[in-house]
Amino acid sequence: MKLKLDCIPCFQRQALQAVRYISDSEELHEKVLREVMKKLLELKWDLTPPELAQVVHEIVRKIADGKDPYREIKRENNNSVLKMYPKLKNRVIESTNPLRTAVRLAIAGNIIDFGPGNKFNLEKTIEEVLKKKFAIDNYQQLKEQINKAESLLYFVDNAGEVVLDKLLVETILEKKEFKKISFVVKGGPIINDATLEDAEYVGLSNLPNVEFLNLSNGEEGTGAERNSETVKNWIKNYDVVISKGQGNYEGLSEHEGLFFLLMAKCPVIASDLGVKVGDIILQYK
Repeated sequence: MKLKLDCIPCFQRQALQAVRYISDSEELHEKVLREVMKKLLELKWDLTPPELAQVVHEIVRKIADGKDPYREIKRENNNSVLKMYPKLKNRVIESTNPLRTAVRLAIAGNIIDFGPGNKFNLEKTIEEVLKKKFAIDNYQQLKEQINKAESLLYFVDNAGEVVLDKLLVETILEKKEFKKISFVVKGGPIINDATLEDAEYVGLSNLPNVEFLNLSNGEEGTGAERNSETVKNWIKNYDVVISKGQGNYEGLSEHEGLFFLLMAKCPVIASDLGVKVGDIILQYK
């Protein structure tokens, strides 16, 4: 998905939000904003939103002496959702359709996203999503592909949310074994995206036949870019590929053979999908 003009002020807001998490200094806030605006003017705007986000947040980290502005927030989100996990697990088990319920919960978790903003209520969102009609619903295709699959590739999105991704994969494993499960995490910090540290903290590494692959955060050596041949080959080599969240949709929507699970949280994404803000999506492309 190509960048839209509405993304530009959004990146400025993200930069200011990020630096405010690590410093109260107005001088530092202004320095970050000026550097971000300078870089935005220098770059061509023919990138995907995640590609430009990498540049913006690398500026924040460099000016902030390499600190991850969202480190503590991510740990808080992981802990918060882990506390909810036992009750949510029971809701899945007791539901008439455990897999579909787990899919809904995983999508509800996508509200934990500090890209579009930092105000959300997960418990309220869960109750809404469990009742909401899908704007795009390719669930039957997902179920059929899972039943035939021997391998699963899962692009996770955010910390906290990743607990509900774990619940979804656990639910799948109740009925289906895989020879290989690969979770794609960020190879370095950017916004509140889940890294290997987050994935291991919530227990993804305890699932059977699991390995982890790294996506780049824009810095050298942190992993593959979403539009790279490496990622294209990952997608080709797995029977079922699940992409969670807006950022992965923005960066992977040009690929084919993926299931996109997300909540449309901003007008740009909603417009690209042909849905309304707040709609829930299970799309196969």
